[in-house]
Amino acid sequence: MLMPPADAYPEKSIVTQLRAYLAQADLPQDGRIPPERDLAVALGVSRTELRKALDVLEAEGQLWRHVGKGTFMGSRPLDTFADIAALARRSNPAEVMRARLVIEPEIARAAAFMATPAAISEMRLCLARSRQADTWRQYEGWDARLHRTIAEATQNSLLLGLFDTLNAVRRAVTWGRLRTAPVKPLPSHHSFAEHDAIVDAIEHRDMTGAASAMRTHLRSVERKLLDKQDARADEG
Repeated sequence: MLMPPADAYPEKSIVTQLRAYLAQADLPQDGRIPPERDLAVALGVSRTELRKALDVLEAEGQLWRHVGKGTFMGSRPLDTFADIAALARRSNPAEVMRARLVIEPEIARAAAFMATPAAISEMRLCLARSRQADTWRQYEGWDARLHRTIAEATQNSLLLGLFDTLNAVRRAVTWGRLRTAPVKPLPSHHSFAEHDAIVDAIEHRDMTGAASAMRTHLRSVERKLLDKQDARADEG
């Protein structure tokens, strides 16, 4: 049996470095990661080594590439950016939240049935890091990672694809500047306890409880986001 050459796969340490860097990175709303030359310098590796590590994450569905556009976190939601842009133009924040309320509670239900211990451990990490966030951008990064980890935990590629498509439209829809003060979530921020309830239910294989906790969380998010939009409209 022929063995692959020694350099066929990147060193595990480089892949681990890349995962850690991207988990902490302050990425833009579209999830685009820095150019290869910048990433290679930041990690202290060659661009060849970096590309192999990026290939590993792409094969795992952790990121995707668009020629001429860049490399983005998550799996490819639709065939082109134009599809997402077209959906976003026809949608609005209220529609996005209604769609999330239809899809994500059922994703949480499936996750409660299928989640592995490793997936639950990843969810717990997201909970801890979101509480440690120094900015709203960092918090939102960990929040997004938690919700995607829940979708991944279903072990259902179609559900994950639907989640990624909805999430891409959510990022593309114009929400306006809804974050003002404080500069980061307060310890009393509603999502902390709501996220805990979702993950607790998933860990205890409580399918009904997981769906209900996700629905409660999304209704809370919907109410707060849309109330802020209404307040901004009244000021205009």
